[in-house]
Amino acid sequence: MAVGVFDLFSIGIGPSSSHTVGPMRAAAVFAEELKGLGKLADVASLRVDLYGSLAATGHGHGTMTAILLGLEGFHPELILPEEVEERLAAIAETGTLNLAGAVPLPYGVQDMVLRPLTVLPRHTNGMTFTVSDPDGNVLHTATFFSVGGGFIVREGEEDAALQELEESKKELPLPFRTAAELLEHCRDTGLGISDIMLLNEKSSRDEEEIRAGLLHIWSVMEACVQTSLKRTGLLPGGLKVRRRAPDWHDRLLKEDKDRDPKYWQEWVNLVALAVNEENASGGRVVTAPTNGAAGIIPAVLYYALHFAPGMESATQEDRDGVVVKFLLAAGAVGVLYKEQASISGAEVGCQGEVGSASSMAAAGLAEVMGGTPAQVENAAEIAMEHNLGLTCDPIGGLVQVPCIERNAIAAAKAINAAKMALWGDGTHRVSLDEVIITMRETGKDMSDKYKETAMGGLAVNVVEC
Repeated sequence: MAVGVFDLFSIGIGPSSSHTVGPMRAAAVFAEELKGLGKLADVASLRVDLYGSLAATGHGHGTMTAILLGLEGFHPELILPEEVEERLAAIAETGTLNLAGAVPLPYGVQDMVLRPLTVLPRHTNGMTFTVSDPDGNVLHTATFFSVGGGFIVREGEEDAALQELEESKKELPLPFRTAAELLEHCRDTGLGISDIMLLNEKSSRDEEEIRAGLLHIWSVMEACVQTSLKRTGLLPGGLKVRRRAPDWHDRLLKEDKDRDPKYWQEWVNLVALAVNEENASGGRVVTAPTNGAAGIIPAVLYYALHFAPGMESATQEDRDGVVVKFLLAAGAVGVLYKEQASISGAEVGCQGEVGSASSMAAAGLAEVMGGTPAQVENAAEIAMEHNLGLTCDPIGGLVQVPCIERNAIAAAKAINAAKMALWGDGTHRVSLDEVIITMRETGKDMSDKYKETAMGGLAVNVVEC
């Protein structure tokens, strides 16, 4: 199906969309296939091979445990954090995995085969599942790629998936792959970017369902912040990174009792940090468009709802309208990155995750602040232009340093980009399409050690303990 707003904003668990959500989804698909083929009862052994970045940083990203949950039949958008803890504790204690929730197998994290130096042709995030009968005969095998944002592609079906994508676009009233095409639709119809996205979404859902779905996405973002503010202590993983959001929140409540506009930056920082601290602890988050960049869009949308001009007297209906419009415009820009480049840190570096999220957030903010389509496109372009070349080098393979603070910085960039674009008339020298292509090409040229392998940059220059 054509990439839509609910593909880019999906509910899952942390700490990574490409290394946690995608692998869990692939494992669940494999388990369901076994069940559908009627082969579950014949399974005697299981083998999971992880390649490239999944193998290199899988332990820090929760890849292996996510796969175990997926093999048991759990899906990232449905599983709750308490279920995660309960099932992983049971698997660790018994050493037994319930394949598709039905067949007990002696299998755990330590049984997975890691191949960090082997990169499969399609993508660095590759994984192969194989099950055999008691005689060692292979019953079923499949290789999947986690290509960013929780999206998965099956080996051998890439061309078919691409063809299906192109066919599904024909069903859209106003399909677009580039910003130039998107702006042309706006000129021809007189509609805004969020309106174009809404029209396309209505080809598969009615408007009320779209509105309710986007408001639900925002409610999960808000709940993520509130949950994070109740947690204290250190983040898991051994880096001894302290949770800062609860203390920052307490301080803001004391210093900013009347929501003074001069504190906007502190509130934006708080939301971004809170979301990403929750993500780092494996909590429930919204991929926006990835887990590693999950705090940027909520932080900028928070700014739009609390600090944008006119919001001090807005009704709840007005505020809901801002949420829907913001996410639709951000989603439209997200489609451009997904279509023309990548949102996978393992493929193009952090510019594909934090950079794309910052660009999407800038577009959303410019849209709800009254920007023309040209100004919205300009805002998205400015934000990405100043994230080009951003590397993905997480210390210890954990989505903590520099990831958490990076979300706060990128949120501020998005807000500034929107403000700069709104002070212009929409004309600018560099187009969003040119920046997206540049990001893609920069990612191709970037050394693999800076693409979510924990083999370069901060990951090797900072002592972990």
